[in-house]
Amino acid sequence: MWSRELLGTDVYHIVHWFFVYSILGWLVESIYMSICNKKITNRGFIRGPICPIYGVGALSVYFILKPFSQNYILLYFCGAILATFLEYVTAKLMIRIFGEVWWDYNNKPFNYKGILCLESTIAWGFYTIFMFAFLQKFVEAVVEGYPMSVGIRIGTIVIVYFTLDFTVSLLEAKVDSMPKSVSEWQETIKAVIYRD
Repeated sequence: MWSRELLGTDVYHIVHWFFVYSILGWLVESIYMSICNKKITNRGFIRGPICPIYGVGALSVYFILKPFSQNYILLYFCGAILATFLEYVTAKLMIRIFGEVWWDYNNKPFNYKGILCLESTIAWGFYTIFMFAFLQKFVEAVVEGYPMSVGIRIGTIVIVYFTLDFTVSLLEAKVDSMPKSVSEWQETIKAVIYRD
């Protein structure tokens, strides 16, 4: 499974890049929001230090825009548009699944329904250039910094943990709209996994 190629890269590297970007995204956003809120804030949807939207977003931008990686002007505009599109799709999915979006741009000028704003679109373009110029190299170096045999074990453990944590977190978020038997089942699983 790990050596299977997808988008010109083996699954091993895609999975590990995903988790590194997801952890970095969680770290940066949690620090930023902790400063804004003046208290420790976990910005992830799940309990663990993983914010998968950053992994999905970074890898989507990387694989789609890789052909333009040497043209920073084109990369800027394509990155701004693509990341804004991903933010829009994420917002629509969150509204459909959770009934809300976990960010609010209503106080920003040139916003669209509080889910998109010009300021973020401009920033996405610069983030894209930063990712191609520096961040992807850093992420690759992190993943190459440990032996593949160790990475396969770590990757397997993190995938299992992430899947369980995501499932429990999703069930918790949707517990009010579930039949009673499902919410009881969810409480049993939560008690076994988290043993508070």
